[in-house]
Amino acid sequence: MIRQRGVLPALLLSCALLTACGSDKSGDAAADPAELASRAEALGIAPEHVYAIEAPGFTLAQQSVGVIGDDGFSAVYVSKEGGVQLQLSVDRGTMTADTCAQGTTAPCEREGEAWYRGQEYAVPKKGHVVRVRGEGVKRDVLREAALAVHRPSEDELDALLPQAPAGGGSVERGDLPPEGDGAPNNEANTTG
Repeated sequence: MIRQRGVLPALLLSCALLTACGSDKSGDAAADPAELASRAEALGIAPEHVYAIEAPGFTLAQQSVGVIGDDGFSAVYVSKEGGVQLQLSVDRGTMTADTCAQGTTAPCEREGEAWYRGQEYAVPKKGHVVRVRGEGVKRDVLREAALAVHRPSEDELDALLPQAPAGGGSVERGDLPPEGDGAPNNEANTTG
C-alpha cells in the first residue's frame, strides 16, 4: 500500500503560492479572453493592453475608458473624496533607464520591476508599458496601484468595456458626421 500522507496539504500550499490558482488579484474569475478581445477590438484597443487597478478609495470613471495611440488603453479612476484622479494607460513600448528619462524632467528611480518618474509609476510588460499617473496623489498610493495592475476579472470587464455590437464590427459614435473629415459634430441636438 502506497501512503500519500502530506500530498493534499502540499497541493493546497502550491495552489496558494501560484497566485490563487488562476484567479486575478481582485479575487474574481478572470475575464474570458475571447470576450475581452471582442470588446477591446470593437473599440480599437489591442486586447493585451486592457488592464484594471485596485486602489482603495478610487472608482472607475466609465466615461473615461478609451483608446490611446494606435491601439493602447486608457482609463481614469476617481477618488471618492476630493476628486483626485489616477490615470491608467497602457501602450506599446519598453521602459529602460534611457527611455524612462524621455519626456520628463523628473528623475527616474527603479523600484523592482517598476519605474517612478514623478507623479507616475511605469511597469514594463511584454511589449507594452503600464503607467499609473496621479497629480497630487501620494507616492505610496501610486506605487500600490501600479503594483496591483492586473488583467480584468469578469466584473471588471463589464465596467471597463461595453459589449461588442452584435455581428461584430466597431462601436459607433453618435457624434461623427457621415461625411467630411470625420470631426465630431457639435451642433445643437446632436447626440454622442
